[in-house]
Amino acid sequence: MKRNLGPFISAFLLLGFWALPAKADLKLCNNTTSSVNVAVGYKDKEGWASEGWWKAAPSACVKLLKGPLIARYYYVFAVDLDRTKGGSWGGKAMICTRDKIFTIRGIENCAERGYLKQGFFEVDTGDKIDWTVSLAGDKTTPAAAADGTAQPVPAPDAVAPVQPATTNTQTGQ
Repeated sequence: MKRNLGPFISAFLLLGFWALPAKADLKLCNNTTSSVNVAVGYKDKEGWASEGWWKAAPSACVKLLKGPLIARYYYVFAVDLDRTKGGSWGGKAMICTRDKIFTIRGIENCAERGYLKQGFFEVDTGDKIDWTVSLAGDKTTPAAAADGTAQPVPAPDAVAPVQPATTNTQTGQ
């Protein structure tokens, strides 16, 4: 007796795809017409950390942190790389950065440790394991909306020019 195993194999493969872990990351989508450099700040089990820079092309997304999110709040700062437009998206959370690719532990005594201190905007992920921040606007109003949409603020005079850094681009959210 000959059996048709096609439906069983298809069902097995389909169940296998459902069992794959979901992709969970912190992403940023650049919904502007300029390339931007992005830095992120967060608190993990070792304390505060900040990392940068990721370059996000216009209308593209970048993965800032890979894996399930471990905190409810993350902090983002982005710099418009278009010299004619300029400006940045930031906020009130003061976090250490530098003008080169960086990973910095701690948010205290930035200048004394040779770093810049920059205002980041807060992103409330609502304890989700996956979140996408969207950059938009013309750099005129501060804050980040509850849905993760960032509204820009003018760049402070003290910010050093940021050199393009690691490019991590993806096409979807």
